[in-house]
Amino acid sequence: MAESKIRFPKNFLWGASTAAHQVEGGNHNQWSIWELEHARAWAMQSEYQLGELEKWPLIKQDAKDPNNYVSGRAIDHYHRYESDFDLLEELNMNAFRFSIEWSRVEPTEGAWNIEAIEHYKRYVRSLKERKIEPVLTLFHFTLPVWFAEKGGFEYRRNVKYFVRFVEKVLTELGNDIRLIITINEPEVYASQSYYQGHWPPARQSKRLTHRVLKNLAYAHNQTARMTHKLHPRYKLSIAKNSSYTYAGDNALLSRKTADAMQYFSDDYFLKKVIDQCDFLGVNYYFSNRVYGYRVHNPEEHVSDMGWDMQPANLEFVVERLWEKYKKPIIITENGLADADDELRKWWLQHTLLALQRALQSGVRIQGYLHWSLLDNVEWAYGRWPRFGLAEVDYISMKRTLRPSAHWFGQMIAKLRKGSQ
Repeated sequence: MAESKIRFPKNFLWGASTAAHQVEGGNHNQWSIWELEHARAWAMQSEYQLGELEKWPLIKQDAKDPNNYVSGRAIDHYHRYESDFDLLEELNMNAFRFSIEWSRVEPTEGAWNIEAIEHYKRYVRSLKERKIEPVLTLFHFTLPVWFAEKGGFEYRRNVKYFVRFVEKVLTELGNDIRLIITINEPEVYASQSYYQGHWPPARQSKRLTHRVLKNLAYAHNQTARMTHKLHPRYKLSIAKNSSYTYAGDNALLSRKTADAMQYFSDDYFLKKVIDQCDFLGVNYYFSNRVYGYRVHNPEEHVSDMGWDMQPANLEFVVERLWEKYKKPIIITENGLADADDELRKWWLQHTLLALQRALQSGVRIQGYLHWSLLDNVEWAYGRWPRFGLAEVDYISMKRTLRPSAHWFGQMIAKLRKGSQ
C-alpha cells in the first residue's frame, strides 16, 4: 500500500458506526419481541440457511443456539459507552455514528422518557468533550411497539409521529449535533420486512413494499424540512445501501440488466429524497457482476457470511453517485464479518486506496465510518457474525482491539497528520 501517496482533506472524518439495538442491550421494541418469537425457529433452520458457508463448522454451535438470536443485554454499550469511546480515541478516530433508540425516548405514545433523554445527552456530550464528531441516526430498523401497532411506516399518516420524535431529540441535544442520518438503508428495511418477510412484521406484499418505500422517502423529506427550519447548522442525509452493479461481459443483455439493477437499487429511491439531502451517506459492502440477467460474482474473497468482497469497487460507487448527484459523500458503513481477522486489514487497505483514487478524480468525500466499532447482534443472524474492530467476549463483555484495528488506528494517525 502506497501510504506516502495517500492524502485526505483536512477535517476528514475518520470513525466507526454502531446501531442502538445491536449494541445497547435492554431494549424493548418490535425487534426484541420478534427475536423472542422466532429465536427457536431460526436456530432450527440455521443449518439449512447457513450450512454451505465455509465457516459453518466454526459457527455451527452458536447458530444452532436459540439464545444467539435474542439481543438481551447485547454488548451492554448503554452502560459501557465511556470505555467504548476510549477505543475510538485509541484508534485516533474523530467521528462516531450511533443511533438513538426511539422506543427508549418515547416508550408509549406521547410520553417522553426523561431518563433516556438525559442518557443520550450525556452520551453525545462525552463524544464532544473528546473532540469526536457525533453522527446521529434516527431510524435504524427498530420501532416503538406502539408505533408498530399503528402500522409503522405502512401508513403516511404515521409519519408525523416520527417527525415529532426527531424534533424532540434535536431540541434536547441542541448544538451538540450537526450531522444527521434520518433513515438507514430504506430498501433493506422495506425488502426484508415487506417483500422477503424475514423481519417484522413479515408481511410479504409487493404493494406494501412499494408503499413503505414511498413513505420512508416522505418521512425523510418531512423531517429534513422541519430540521432545516430548526437551525441551518443541521446537515441531513439518509444512509443509502449502495452496491456497484456492472456487466461481466460486453453483451447487450448484460449491460442493460446491470443498468436496470443499478437504477432500481440506487436511483429509484435517491431521486425521491436527494433534494432534501445536504450530503449523501453511503453504506457499501458488496458489488454485483452481471452476466445476462443474473448476478455471478467472482467470489475470490468471501466474508464469514458468504458475501463476495470487492472493496476496491467503492471507488466506482462514489464516483457514479458524485457524478449523478453532486452531493458531498460520507461513507457511513463499510466492513466485513471476519471473526479470525484474516481479511479485515486487506479490506481496509483496498478501501482506503479506492477512496484516494475517487478523491483524486474529483469526488468530494468528507468521511469514512467503518462498520463496526464493536462486535454486535447482527439482526436475524444473531451474534456469530463478527464485524467489530474490537472483539467482544459476550460473557465477560471484555473488548479487545483486533490486530487489523491497531493497524487502522496507526494509519488514521498518519493520514490525519498528513492531511492537506
